[in-house]
Amino acid sequence: MSNAVKGLHINKQRWKIFLAFMVLIVIAVSLFLSNNFLSKLGDKEQSKATQWVAAIKKKGALVQLSNDIFSELKKKERQKINVVVEAQKVLLQKSDLSKSQDVEFSLSIIQSNTDIPVVLLTADNEIMQYRNMETIFGNTEDEARKDSICMQSAKEWKSAGQFQLIEYLDGEYLQFIFGSSFELGRLQNESERLIASFNKEIKDNKALIPVMLWDVSTDSLEATNINMGVKRSRDLRGDWAKDNPPLIFDFGSGQKRLYFSESEELYYLKWIPTFQVLILGLLILVGYFIFSTYRKAEQKRVWAGMAKETAHQLGTPLSSLMGWHAHLENIKVDPMVTQEMKKDLVRLERITDRFSKIGSESKLKEKNIVATIQNNLEYLEARLSKKVELIFESKVSCDLSVLHNAALMDWVVENLCKNAVDAMQGVGRLEISMVAQKSTLDIDFKDSGKGIPSSNQKAIFEPGFSTKKRGWGLGLALVKRIIEEHHSGKVFVVESKLGEGTTFRITLPVR
Repeated sequence: MSNAVKGLHINKQRWKIFLAFMVLIVIAVSLFLSNNFLSKLGDKEQSKATQWVAAIKKKGALVQLSNDIFSELKKKERQKINVVVEAQKVLLQKSDLSKSQDVEFSLSIIQSNTDIPVVLLTADNEIMQYRNMETIFGNTEDEARKDSICMQSAKEWKSAGQFQLIEYLDGEYLQFIFGSSFELGRLQNESERLIASFNKEIKDNKALIPVMLWDVSTDSLEATNINMGVKRSRDLRGDWAKDNPPLIFDFGSGQKRLYFSESEELYYLKWIPTFQVLILGLLILVGYFIFSTYRKAEQKRVWAGMAKETAHQLGTPLSSLMGWHAHLENIKVDPMVTQEMKKDLVRLERITDRFSKIGSESKLKEKNIVATIQNNLEYLEARLSKKVELIFESKVSCDLSVLHNAALMDWVVENLCKNAVDAMQGVGRLEISMVAQKSTLDIDFKDSGKGIPSSNQKAIFEPGFSTKKRGWGLGLALVKRIIEEHHSGKVFVVESKLGEGTTFRITLPVR
């Protein structure tokens, strides 16, 4: 029967290992599939972001090229107007216009200006003449309206610094005010539209990657597609630059830097496997805890039921035997027979009492624990093998009182002692020692037996586990239940060496 029980325990351990292995396989396969899927999503997101960055880089280069062309044309137009101004000076400073070849040349220069609008004002802001204003006038034929448009345009151009003073008499000056050609104005508007479109595309890019456009000269944030404060954006700018070098543009108003990072979706996707492992681990732990709780509760019910039933079944024959014992004493049977019979009846009563107490909520009483252990050892010493040397040593006060149930504690001592004698095969040395700590009482059972392999030191307290050819493997399981569940203590293997022996320790709380 013992071999069957032991085989059952081994099979149980194998099933545990198998199930744990299967759980690990499921987790590994799940993680592999999810990581593969997430990796593809991440690559797709990264590809989109890369394509967007490449596109925005090209658009930025186009805006920059358009702005460079505009700047170059503006520069050439300024050079052209300077030549016109010099020619105008020649005309105004010559007294005899008909005899001067310079005058004719200057006049041809002025007439060659067919695209740059100019207005010539006196020092008192009176219009002397204007040229190339047709585009600005539009369909207006009213001379007064034209003068008004000339004056308004002259004010705007002058405020922009587009004017020069020409001296035509000593101390007398005319104001030569000029605008921009129609083509240059159209190109400027197109450049501003491209820049505005560039900034708008950055702001509207909400579903791809987070970006920030910074003006280097003013160190200010010009455009971004994420909501945050300036301080936060400054902190992120440095972090993003470490992962992705910023794109640099110059639209004519100063250098711009475009900082970008990976999308929030991609960031969260990277964390999904970690959350998956945590959730799976949590579910496994919760499942194991629930299963273990139900299993232990079921075991307790089985223990209690079996113990109560055993005590009940022993009660009937025990009562009958006690009656027969009284009858034998009355008929004057040999006193030695009745005395031995009395000892066995007392033993049976003790066993019945033990099963009755372990199957219910046992009552603990504050008694002398040293006396309880010592009395039980004296009882066992007469019944153990004569080749076993039993030594009891107590380093605690003789009147130390500890909450315990004497009947159950006797059962614990008896099981540990018998287990030690079996391990020594009836020959050896068994030492029981007691030491009081600050808040606990330690009781050690040290034998000189064959020892316990380290792989079995935890399993020996499980019901059904036994290394003996005979036995049910319940002795140490009962010890564990009595100490931990009834006395709120602990029992464990302190030390065990193969061929040298084992030391069990019981720890009881002391108030």
